[in-house]
Amino acid sequence: MASRTSADAEVFRAIADPTRRALLDQLRAGPRWFGELHASVPLTKGGLSQHLRILREAGLVTSTVHGRRSRFELAPAPLREVAVWVDRYEQFWDEALGRLDTLMGRPSDE
Repeated sequence: MASRTSADAEVFRAIADPTRRALLDQLRAGPRWFGELHASVPLTKGGLSQHLRILREAGLVTSTVHGRRSRFELAPAPLREVAVWVDRYEQFWDEALGRLDTLMGRPSDE
């Protein structure tokens, strides 16, 4: 089993690519067949398969096979760690900008 840090790194690696983020956005609306996803992106079937494999390995997407067709579904739980990480920086910037407003003599938006 992968360590927690390794799993987090896989999630960040997966969402670093704009094509994979676009795929996640599509899956947010509900499960999609491979063919539906393929029709929406300018990729070869092999290229799309590679992106979906990375998303599956990061735990962001699940797939089920129905005969010769594959259906993909969003599994958003790993994104919680990303949200927590981003939130720490949002707090940092809110505080830093609040201090800057104070130094400039402007009221902050608290």
